[in-house]
Amino acid sequence: MEFPVYLNLGSWRIHPHVLFESLAYFIGFRVYLWTRRPSGMSKLMSLQILAGIIAGAAIGAKLLFWLEDPAATWEQLSQFHLLWGGKTIVGGLLGGLIGVELTKRWVGWKQSTGDDFVYPLILGLGLGRIGCFLTGLDDHTYGTPTTWITAVDFGDGIYRHPTQLYEILFLIILALLLIPLYRHSRGKSTREGYVSGTMFQWFMAGYLFFRLVIEWIKPTLHPYFGLNNIQLACIFGLIYYAWLIGGRNRIGPSIPGSQISS
Repeated sequence: MEFPVYLNLGSWRIHPHVLFESLAYFIGFRVYLWTRRPSGMSKLMSLQILAGIIAGAAIGAKLLFWLEDPAATWEQLSQFHLLWGGKTIVGGLLGGLIGVELTKRWVGWKQSTGDDFVYPLILGLGLGRIGCFLTGLDDHTYGTPTTWITAVDFGDGIYRHPTQLYEILFLIILALLLIPLYRHSRGKSTREGYVSGTMFQWFMAGYLFFRLVIEWIKPTLHPYFGLNNIQLACIFGLIYYAWLIGGRNRIGPSIPGSQISS
């Protein structure tokens, strides 16, 4: 296989990253619209919260990327075209979380909105990673050299961990594990005491833990006490979700604000 794996549609030759990232956004959003539950939220409020998510995700993805190599970022401050490129999924997820929570507080919406995003996000992330894999070395999402049976030569003669495929497999497993919580969130179970937003919390905790681990087999800089920028963000995110899952949820929905988190 030759990387990048371009897709030919008639006279068009489409780069895999462009195609699958576009599909991830389009299909993920359509699935969200199709599966979201009625909430009583006004259209204006929905648009405001959506804007908060998009703005937070865009800022978070960019800021965390800049922290990958602080020295290089500092040197490129005067070259804005260099700083414009690059983004991180973890930064986008955490930035989007902050954006939606701040927007919800601003517009006065106190119910959880996160559960409806879980499966659209899983689908979007999986599609995006297909594009990352087919792009090969240019995408910089591959792993370190390895002799594992899963190793892939992305075109330079070096066999590496296909971390993009590992992530797709993890997302499939995570999607299956979250089915019981999905049923609880949709009222398809007689089990009582489900706190809205729990499924989203477990999704985020699971994904952040996976990224914390998988980053050890990626050839990125680890300038933060042996950690890289993504691992550092994952640790902070895991501490937050450990507090939500392990403590705050036990307070129950009768306490004001106990369902605010996405």
